[in-house]
Amino acid sequence: MIKRHKTAPNIFSYSPYWAECYGVAPFLPTSREEMDALGWDSCDVIIVTGDAYVDHPSFGMAVMGRVLEAQGFRVGIIDQPDWRSPDDFMRLGRPNLYFGVTAGNMDSMINRYTADLKVRNDDAYTPYGEGGKRPDRAVIVYSQRCKQAYHDVPVMIGGIEASLRRIAQYDYWSDEVRRSVLVDSTADILLYGNAERAIIEVTHAIANGKTMDELVDVRGTTVIRDVPPGGFTEIDSTRVDWPGKVDQIYSPYEYIPEGKCQTGEQEDSDVMPIRVIPAPLRKGEKLDAEKTYIRLPSFEKVSKDPVLYAHTSRILHLESNPHNARALIQKHGKKEIWVNPPPIPLETPEMDGVFDLPYARIPHPKYKKARIPAYDMIKTSINIMRGCFGGCTFCSITEHEGRVIQSRSHESVLNEIEDIKRKVPGFTGHISDLGGPTSNMYHLNCNDDEIQASCRKLSCVYPTICSNLKTDHSATTELYRKARAVEGIHKVSIASGLRYDLAVEDPEYVRELVTYHVGGLLKIAPEHSEMGTLSKMMKPGMGTYDRFKKMFDKFSKEAGKTQHLIPYFIAAHPGCSDEDMMNLAVWLKQNDFKPDQVQTFYPSPMSLATAMYHSGKNPLHGVTYKSENVYTPKDYKQRTVQKGFLRYHDPKNWPALRETLRVMGRADLIGNGKNQLVPDEELDKRAPRRPTKAKPGQRTGASHTSNRPTMEKNAENERNQRKSNKATGNSNTGVNRPAGAKPAAKGGANRSKSKGSPARRAR
Repeated sequence: MIKRHKTAPNIFSYSPYWAECYGVAPFLPTSREEMDALGWDSCDVIIVTGDAYVDHPSFGMAVMGRVLEAQGFRVGIIDQPDWRSPDDFMRLGRPNLYFGVTAGNMDSMINRYTADLKVRNDDAYTPYGEGGKRPDRAVIVYSQRCKQAYHDVPVMIGGIEASLRRIAQYDYWSDEVRRSVLVDSTADILLYGNAERAIIEVTHAIANGKTMDELVDVRGTTVIRDVPPGGFTEIDSTRVDWPGKVDQIYSPYEYIPEGKCQTGEQEDSDVMPIRVIPAPLRKGEKLDAEKTYIRLPSFEKVSKDPVLYAHTSRILHLESNPHNARALIQKHGKKEIWVNPPPIPLETPEMDGVFDLPYARIPHPKYKKARIPAYDMIKTSINIMRGCFGGCTFCSITEHEGRVIQSRSHESVLNEIEDIKRKVPGFTGHISDLGGPTSNMYHLNCNDDEIQASCRKLSCVYPTICSNLKTDHSATTELYRKARAVEGIHKVSIASGLRYDLAVEDPEYVRELVTYHVGGLLKIAPEHSEMGTLSKMMKPGMGTYDRFKKMFDKFSKEAGKTQHLIPYFIAAHPGCSDEDMMNLAVWLKQNDFKPDQVQTFYPSPMSLATAMYHSGKNPLHGVTYKSENVYTPKDYKQRTVQKGFLRYHDPKNWPALRETLRVMGRADLIGNGKNQLVPDEELDKRAPRRPTKAKPGQRTGASHTSNRPTMEKNAENERNQRKSNKATGNSNTGVNRPAGAKPAAKGGANRSKSKGSPARRAR
């Protein structure tokens, strides 16, 4: 198999659709009245979104809408519809081509529930920050309502919620493995990742008369098939316990008429038999990636076997490089979920074209003066790049945007600054951010296209920085200088997360950042101090942090500025023990850090850390039933204690920390001395605390069972438990626990699953 760096046609090279004669809309219409004002009798595409419509390149519905508009299509927006009936999904009439459905910029479940499964009271993507304006699992609900409104109109789903659920995935909120969202939503096609290439290709194909059923091989899409395609070689990776000697396995789909030679060639490639190779035998054999797919364990198997789930997660991540990824297939009942290889990343001119489209840069006028918190946060920020090659296991950015960095040109970024000056009301001359998933991966990529085309590493910077990776930040440094020189710009801040392990490779960049772009505090994310936990996160050790801090302090002093680093940490991450958290707390106290907002691990769909959380296995290495077990704190009380270690200075946490330290044999850390972590009991009288114990049946800190999306499931469990108790004479009917589970220790919290940090976070 010859590996090569793949390319794709420029997304702006297509012949425009005939409706381009209508020109550019000031805002994409959200009502029939707006359509009439534009002279439209119908929309070609209608985008349904869980966010308020903000015509800004940081909002997915605006990007997809403007990209399709640039191709000549008429695009309407149905924003935050009333999902209780199909009526609101008919407000723009019947689309000529399809509905495009997205939950919005955030996963609807992460948007709605905290790491402790409590209901959030607000929604940053809604006018006035009002919560409850989108349903749980919005992609599924919206898609089904579109089908009810117009049953024969195709539905395309995309955005981060659909992207991270393209195959069977562990769902933290129901504590089970769910089917691909493509099955549950009844949609016709799923677009994953940054979808400009796929949506343009699919839309032009539909406009030219093709049906969704015919679009089975578009990169960056997932579709449902009855059987695998002909002419492909299948790598069977449905097991983790292959025997040492594997005999040839014949495909169940292969039909060879009697008397025909099994090695004979077929004239029609569409009916060529599938060749099946067991995974252990694929090594050393050269296969054409374009005609090879990998069979994953079925939904039915991974839903019952956590080890197979971890194995599947590893395969998915190893097949994420768009230049060498093979298609994936996973059986769901009688249907096959077919995942095409990832989209080819956009080149710089294409990125420029996407961000140079005529965005109004403000919310739709129908909201009048209503404040939309997410818009307030990003209205003067500029996205200069996409993607992340860091590979942090707790983060889902890589699974969505990919590892290949896609960067804009200096000219495009400077043009956007001018656009902000003209269009953003009340602009004061402050650019709030020049960044993206990270602030300092701009124009950093592999030195060699052919090496990149063959690479399957999960991270370019762990355990060490790859020797083939560009670490020269000069393009970023130069961009900062040009941005500061723009007339009318008084300040340019850098708010995106900083990869300090990359930054230390370019001291000149650190000097520029610290001297001109830090406003006293710089947030960075070591995430932990202990190597056992860091190895499960794929994050560098504290030695790199110390190197960066020395640079930061040195350049701050040279600039005559008093500035501080604000480190972020995660509690209860897979692989993190109480001893690890204790050591981290000691480090925090020694360095005089008193974190205020702390985070616990949040198992977002499809991340590698979520696979660790669910399976107890480590998919960073080959997974077998005998491979490394990963300890994860899931018990409510223990998670509370681990979070408490991060806030060792909070009196509410002292009693639980004392108890834990004594059990650990570290009572020497209790006392009022300089080197002790928490004071002794005599100080409790001066600082009253809240109760820290969970109520019987309480799960992961939720204050009311009605706050949990698993309410109905828990109620059913409780009813079944009562029936069982009645039959067995067990009088302990007040505790709701799974059958076979042991009761909690007297006075303690029930053991239960627990949660953690947001998927999209600072690096």
